[in-house]
Amino acid sequence: MKLVEKLIQNRILSKEEFVELLSNTSTEDREILRKEAVRLREKYYGHDVYIRGLIEFTNYCKNNCYYCGIRRDNHHLERYRLTKDEILSCCEGGYRLGYRTFVLQGGEDPWFNDDRIEDIVRSIRAAYPECAITLSIGERSRESYQRLKEAGADRYLLRHETANEAHYRKLHPEEMSLANRKACLYTLKELGYQVGAGFMVGAPGQTFECLAEDLIFLQELQPEMIGIGPFLPHHETPFANEEKGSYDLTIFLLSVLRVMFPNVLLPATTALGTIKATGREQGMLAGCNVVMPNLSPVANRKQYELYDNKICTGDEAAECRGCMENRMASVGYHLVVDRGDFKKE
Repeated sequence: MKLVEKLIQNRILSKEEFVELLSNTSTEDREILRKEAVRLREKYYGHDVYIRGLIEFTNYCKNNCYYCGIRRDNHHLERYRLTKDEILSCCEGGYRLGYRTFVLQGGEDPWFNDDRIEDIVRSIRAAYPECAITLSIGERSRESYQRLKEAGADRYLLRHETANEAHYRKLHPEEMSLANRKACLYTLKELGYQVGAGFMVGAPGQTFECLAEDLIFLQELQPEMIGIGPFLPHHETPFANEEKGSYDLTIFLLSVLRVMFPNVLLPATTALGTIKATGREQGMLAGCNVVMPNLSPVANRKQYELYDNKICTGDEAAECRGCMENRMASVGYHLVVDRGDFKKE
């Protein structure tokens, strides 16, 4: 049995089989997998595309990850924090445009302690009771996650970045820990969040073995959301001169993930649209069903630069929404006004 057929049948392979699949799969077999990914995506979600309103509310970060443009040691970055009123204004504008999920994303900014984040979450929940609130604010304590869940947060995005310890050490400073990152993900699951994990494709030092371990870890974790995108360098990081991740491999991995997790929420990321103009559309044709246009104030978008040449930094929220509507329609899909929750099998 071919590995592609085995993956379609079993939804999992051994580490060695994943390495072989990723390194030596024919164009014909990739197309078989892509078609199966689209079939499964449409089985669970039809032609609907869920939109998430992304609010990048702080670019301060205590961490110093070697790949990230808002890392602590980037002293050439103009830092900002949105006020609570500014965040609520982003939500108000997004709601009018049809967003029913708000994603609060920021660096690990100690100023936004539990009291401040809880207050913001409770305020959004009170103003928009039918909307989903997603947090993407890094590693915190169990008590913190519990408080924010009780305040009204529904989902949490925390990319594991790599499941391989040696590779993790190449990407992060000593004070950070892969074991802690994984523990946070399992804690979030235990507390009842819809959990999102994921990784960069083509991060410096990544091998097919690393990617195989990522896929196996995700199978163990069983997240409701998986976010992947190509590695893109930032000029103020130690990886400034590293090669970009592979667009083709990212697209292939999106299909692999859809086949492994038929009902997962799988975004076509901004990084995918940055590395190739039609990347997000091609992501949909590989099995994706989520996009995350930006609701952040235009004045701050360029400052939240995780990598160079990030797209849509000058667009108003309505422009992002209209542009995305047209892009999805061009490949036969449509944006829907919906919370876009995970659908159980």
